Amino acid sequence: MNFQRGRQKEEPEINLVPMIDVLLVILIFLVITTTYSKFAELEITLPEANTEEVDKNIEQPKTIDITVNAMGEYTINLMPVKATSIENLRDALSAAAENQQDPLIIINADAKATHQSVITVMEAARLAGYNKITFTTEVKRSD
Repeated sequence: MNFQRGRQKEEPEINLVPMIDVLLVILIFLVITTTYSKFAELEITLPEANTEEVDKNIEQPKTIDITVNAMGEYTINLMPVKATSIENLRDALSAAAENQQDPLIIINADAKATHQSVITVMEAARLAGYNKITFTTEVKRSD
């Protein structure tokens, strides 16, 4: 028996506010827990070198060996250099070049040498007008 004849049934309605709150909580959770991967490596293509024999008759440029030890002290062609500034090191490089145009600068840096001491050698070579700079490394052998 229906005693409420004149009353209409209430339409069911969906309350969207709690659903929006739940979605925002899920979104915040996903943003916080997502790991963003960063690329720590650069993708580079290394140059290739061929292993042909070099003609011995071609004049090789004069080489200047600069050694940097762990304490930041310099030697040029095994002669200790008191380099208190880049200009002093530049003058010592110029003297070691013996008026040759563009000698090859070979930097032998200790593994514990500071980055700044190696950059100082490179800057001194640039100020002296020498553009050919290379580094020596030690190859680890598995015996």
